[in-house]
Amino acid sequence: MNKPTTKFRILPAAFLLLSAAVFVVAQQSSGTKQNTRPAQPISPATAETKPAASPKISEDSKPIRFAYEFTQPQFFIRHILIEHDQLGHGSISFERQNEETPYKEPLELSATANGRIAALWQALRFLDSTEDYQSPRQYPHLGTMRLQMEQDSRKRTAEFNWTVNKDMFALVSEYRRAADQAILVFDLSIARENQPLNSPKLMDQLESMLKRNGLSDAQQLVPLLKDITSDEHLPLITRNHAARLLKQIEK
Repeated sequence: MNKPTTKFRILPAAFLLLSAAVFVVAQQSSGTKQNTRPAQPISPATAETKPAASPKISEDSKPIRFAYEFTQPQFFIRHILIEHDQLGHGSISFERQNEETPYKEPLELSATANGRIAALWQALRFLDSTEDYQSPRQYPHLGTMRLQMEQDSRKRTAEFNWTVNKDMFALVSEYRRAADQAILVFDLSIARENQPLNSPKLMDQLESMLKRNGLSDAQQLVPLLKDITSDEHLPLITRNHAARLLKQIEK
């Protein structure tokens, strides 16, 4: 295991503040539970003009499956599960406090985000490694993270609540941004369909995530934001906010 550095000793407090900020601003559930996509589903389409080559995790051509899981029963979003293939195609499911049924949505990692994730898996040499990623100090209040990689008959799972391995820390951070972005897009779709008055605070949340680099790939949100600017079902403040965010992203 890598020796902890000063930089990583101070990261637990920063990570705790970041986690708390994300969940405090998350959209609260409405009186009527919405557990399906609206009639007009909104999925974050990639804005890239050229498709990127498939990331090569291994020289072996056999398909690989990846999974990231987060659990902390005390958080507003208490459970997250992301599963995807080498191309970034997969799904995300998540559970909120006081709700028994999880939400499950398709997930498309952008080529840019998937490339970063693939590079980190490769740097870890996950299937060949026997490293225990749990740091000597325990931080159970931050939640439990579980990473899994499967190829043919080979399968490995690692579980920890905090790590000082820089590549693993970067990998779980990438997955957390992907989850936060996907959940925000889901909440915006619900707001557009059923709860338009919730949209201003969701736009505030989006701006906060953009400022602190909390999005997996802001370019994926460009088509959605353009659509919001012309959606007359939403308050004018929401449409104007979407227009301002578009300018920031497209700079």
